[in-house]
Amino acid sequence: MEMSLSRRTAAEFLGTFWLVLGGCGSAVLAAAYPRLGIGFLGVALAFGLSVLTMAYAVGHISGAHFNPAVTIGLMVGGRFPARDLLPYVLAQVAGAIVAAGILYFIASGSAGFALSDGFASNGYGAHSPGGYSLFASLVAEIVLTFGFVMVFLGATDLRAPIGFAPIPIGLALTLVHLIGIPVTNVSVNPARSTGPALFVGGWALSQLWLFWLAPLAGGALAGVLYPLLVGARPVRATVAPRSTV
Repeated sequence: MEMSLSRRTAAEFLGTFWLVLGGCGSAVLAAAYPRLGIGFLGVALAFGLSVLTMAYAVGHISGAHFNPAVTIGLMVGGRFPARDLLPYVLAQVAGAIVAAGILYFIASGSAGFALSDGFASNGYGAHSPGGYSLFASLVAEIVLTFGFVMVFLGATDLRAPIGFAPIPIGLALTLVHLIGIPVTNVSVNPARSTGPALFVGGWALSQLWLFWLAPLAGGALAGVLYPLLVGARPVRATVAPRSTV
């Protein structure tokens, strides 16, 4: 049964909130914790687990996009109605901003916290963890988003095993972060990038354009190529464990 738009956007808000709180929270609060920090691997796992867990929780409501690039990819691929694009994206961005606000409040409780440390914002050039150039960062974000959205499209295809989609999607996001954290801190998600950038301001806002442009381009490319790869477009599927609506 099709859920109302209000319920679906509420689920997208909640899912994106959890993604940003879990993923960015692990980067800000736990990545470099003295002696017992979780490091890049832990942050990558946190992003993947946040998507996996919330996809099982609300995937049957909204499809568990939690990411404008995923929504664009599904729309371009003919599996999501264009009329719902803006409400989904607004809900995702709102969830990311609220999560970043709560994370800022928590992190500010430590005397050693400073927004100048980056607050898990995405960046290129001087603000890339590894000093990667704008062009290298652009290519990385397009390609990594393309791969992630391809996995999403394949895992939610009705021809794939039903009920397991959150697992490959979560693992794909983990893999994306293992590859890309040194390059840009990894976006592949404009909403995830927007939340922290609004609090950091300055350079983070001035570079935010790339973390909208590149993921949306990568997601749209996946939406174009996936139907060409697999043939006729299937009936729309979700990541829900028991639903194929």
